[in-house]
Amino acid sequence: MVEKVCRECHRVVTGQTCAVCGSTNFSTDWSGYVIIIDPARSQIAQKMQVKLAGKYALKVR
Repeated sequence: MVEKVCRECHRVVTGQTCAVCGSTNFSTDWSGYVIIIDPARSQIAQKMQVKLAGKYALKVR
């Protein structure tokens, strides 16, 4: 199964809508991912402007 990524917030999604932003604009063409566990203490999460823990794609086409 190909994982889909939200084009708005870059979160890897499994359903029909993104749990973070509510978007339905998905892409299957993406590369790299990061798993954010504690967004409040993560410098990567701050740079990506991520507020919720989860799996996020680094580059979405």
